[in-house]
Amino acid sequence: MIRTNIFAAATTALLLVCGPSLAETLTAGANIGNVPWEFQNEDSEIVGFEVDLLKEVADRLGYDEVDIQNVPFNGLFSAVQSGRIDVAISSITITDERLQSVSFAQPYYDSDQSLSTRADSGITGAGDLKGKTVGVDTGSTGDMYSTERESEWGLAGISRYEGLNPAMLDLAAGRIDAYVSDIPAVAYYLKDKPDMKVVERLTTGEQYSMMFAKDSELVAKADAVLTTLKEEGYIADLHEKWFGTQPEATTSTVEVREMPKPKS
Repeated sequence: MIRTNIFAAATTALLLVCGPSLAETLTAGANIGNVPWEFQNEDSEIVGFEVDLLKEVADRLGYDEVDIQNVPFNGLFSAVQSGRIDVAISSITITDERLQSVSFAQPYYDSDQSLSTRADSGITGAGDLKGKTVGVDTGSTGDMYSTERESEWGLAGISRYEGLNPAMLDLAAGRIDAYVSDIPAVAYYLKDKPDMKVVERLTTGEQYSMMFAKDSELVAKADAVLTTLKEEGYIADLHEKWFGTQPEATTSTVEVREMPKPKS
């Protein structure tokens, strides 16, 4: 009996040291339908740039599997804050405002917003939006960017969506006149749709990363793995896989960056 207790204590200690390596699941949230970052393929499998990256990070941290839950973009913030999920992905832009209540690992993608519309709309840029209705993803930086400029652009209104697909369907049907969202996802979606196009890149200096609960112990661990994956060229190879080109050497996809901290 004494030997059994000693063995049990040793086993418990080993579990504490090894952490997630013994069949532990990393629970993630993602706004599924966010092409090419996280979406369902023809076999209903969840795939994408960030899905590949998250699974690799989880594997390097010793997790046995990743459970990806479909969460509306705006719900990802409360989901990580409440602990319902361990990490959120969905081309989430790092902002100082968000850093007040959540934490991010170092960025791995540099992005801007885009203005897209139907090819026959007559809209060539933001200067043509007076009296028009613009679609955005609820709670996204595209939503914030458009809301801040609603008066300047003279918009008739802003329609909010839970993801790119429903917004693009409304754009194609003429229920909205234009769509403001992250340029890589829109460019990927429109590459085989000549009836719609990106008419303007809206420069914002955005960077994407994985989002965690404020000061979660997972942040530094994931950040260290991202450093390794950049140094190995893994993330650059993912960029080529999903976008068809190698990333520029000066971007956060290649360069190791510091873990973001709030300015105040």
